[in-house]
Amino acid sequence: MIKAVIFDIDNTLYDFDKVHRTGMNALDVYMKENFDIESEQTEDLVKKCMGIIAERTGDTAAQHNRLLRFQCVLEQLGSTDYQKAMEMYHVYWDTVIEEMEPEPGLISLLERLKKRGIRLGIGSDMTAYIQYRKLKKMGVLQYMDFLVMSEEAGAEKPTRRFFELCLEKAGCAPVECVFIGDSLKKDVIGAAECGLTGTWYNPKNREAKEAAGYPVITSFEDYLRGEEQEGDR
Repeated sequence: MIKAVIFDIDNTLYDFDKVHRTGMNALDVYMKENFDIESEQTEDLVKKCMGIIAERTGDTAAQHNRLLRFQCVLEQLGSTDYQKAMEMYHVYWDTVIEEMEPEPGLISLLERLKKRGIRLGIGSDMTAYIQYRKLKKMGVLQYMDFLVMSEEAGAEKPTRRFFELCLEKAGCAPVECVFIGDSLKKDVIGAAECGLTGTWYNPKNREAKEAAGYPVITSFEDYLRGEEQEGDR
């Protein structure tokens, strides 16, 4: 019997790839206005700094911190106007959060699961503050019984340490817990190796031989219909 369902956030609860592009467009405009840099150079710099910060911080949540990445961008440009790192951070994230919307059927699914007495949680790599902002914007935060970010866990998915904290907060055995996410390696296989039911959220119908044998969700609306049919039995 399933007692808890845990969701990843990015590219699971909303389409990160879509709004990331919008956020980067806004950043391109900012960089052109403030540094006379074209979009191609901006994106090359951000990509380079993403690698530098990941190397400095190791496999921790800090590698995702865009304030650190934008600080690094200024360093690469020879600028010490660190106020601009904060401005770049808000230009990007405020645009992303303004544009993001929950995946179709998500809110209705959460309501249905709550009515069935299933505990709901979040299990996400990333720093906590920005993930809280996303959950609040989508109207998801109010449904959650527990939250786990890699910043708190001290380890990124798919480490056992991360999933053990998820299970501790869920208060149930691994076999009683479903973990839903878009990453086969991190969310599905990682969860399954710790005894949870790793479930692949795959709305774009990507093909991957590694997905064989794992449950797949292509639409929360379809998943909701399945839950409703199960509840009517």
